[in-house]
Order: sequence, then structure tokens, then C-alpha cells
Amino acid sequence: MDRDFLRNTLLRVRWQTARLGTPGKIGFGLMIFSVVFFIVAVLPRRAESSALMDKAEAMKVLMQTKPAMAPGRKIQGDEALQAFYAFFPHIDSSPFWIKELVQVAGQHNVEVNGSDYRMVREKNWKLARYEMALPVRGKYSQVRGFVADALRAVPAMALVNIAIKREGVDSELLEASLKFNLYLSEDKR
Repeated sequence: MDRDFLRNTLLRVRWQTARLGTPGKIGFGLMIFSVVFFIVAVLPRRAESSALMDKAEAMKVLMQTKPAMAPGRKIQGDEALQAFYAFFPHIDSSPFWIKELVQVAGQHNVEVNGSDYRMVREKNWKLARYEMALPVRGKYSQVRGFVADALRAVPAMALVNIAIKREGVDSELLEASLKFNLYLSEDKR
């Protein structure tokens, strides 16, 4: 009985498929493709999308709880000064920012030939200055891209000095001496 039922079902499917014709077969194939695409591509992204929505909602709540940082609202006096100092990372985070700088150099295939670091603290200043001297080697476009992306990746950093030297006119590689200052907050948060 099972064999007969299976044979009859298969015959019905063939008959229905023959009735569809070429446009019907294409439409049926597109429906099957859509279902498979939904299962394979859309459903896995749904969890990622909900996580991003939760993060956006949390940031929205955070912005509402920090009225000093709300866009469109003018802040003045001590509140403005506190917001200014809150922008800068804490002094303990310098290894993280150096790691970011090294990663950006790796992304641009810029060779960092050693480095020199020095922490400078001025009296009566709430910011410390972390001076970094980086001798690098690479093509002009690589060094230029590295500097631009480094300043984007580390917003509390400033390019102080750059000296570029090329061995000869025909040489593609150049040596650049870059000096950055990373400004860090000494305030306890």
C-alpha cells in the first residue's frame, strides 16, 4: 500500500508540473529559491538585527539620561568644561590606543621601525600628553592613509610633526618620522 501511495503521489506531482508549463515552473522555482534564501540568509541576520536594535535603544536611553550631551542643547560654564574633559580617554587606556595605532599601521602595510613614548604631565592641567615618535616606512599613499585613519581611529590624538625622506627619485618607499600627541584625562570618573 505504501508503494502504491508513493507511486500515485509521484504521478500527481508530475502531472501538476506538466500542467504548469515553463512560466509556472520558473515561478515555482523562484518560490522555492525565496524560501531557501529566507531560511539561509534572512533568519540568521534577524538575531543580529535585534541585537543592534537593543543597542540603539540603550544608547537612546543613555542620551536621555545625560542631558548635558543631548544634541541641540547648549551647555555652559562648568558643564561645558566637564563635557570637554569627558571626551578624552582615561590615562590608564594608553596601551589600548597604542594597540589601535599599530593595527591601523598593519592595515595600511606601513612598517613601524620602533617607537619612542614619553608621558608629559603639566602642573594644574587635567590632561596628560603622551608623546609618541614613530619612524615608519612605506609608499607615500600608504603613509598618508595610515596618518588619516590613525587620526580617525584615535580621536584624542593629534599629529604634531611629520618629516619625510626618500632615498632617491626612483625609490617608491619613503621613510617618515611621525610625532603624535595622545591627550589623556587624569580625572577620576
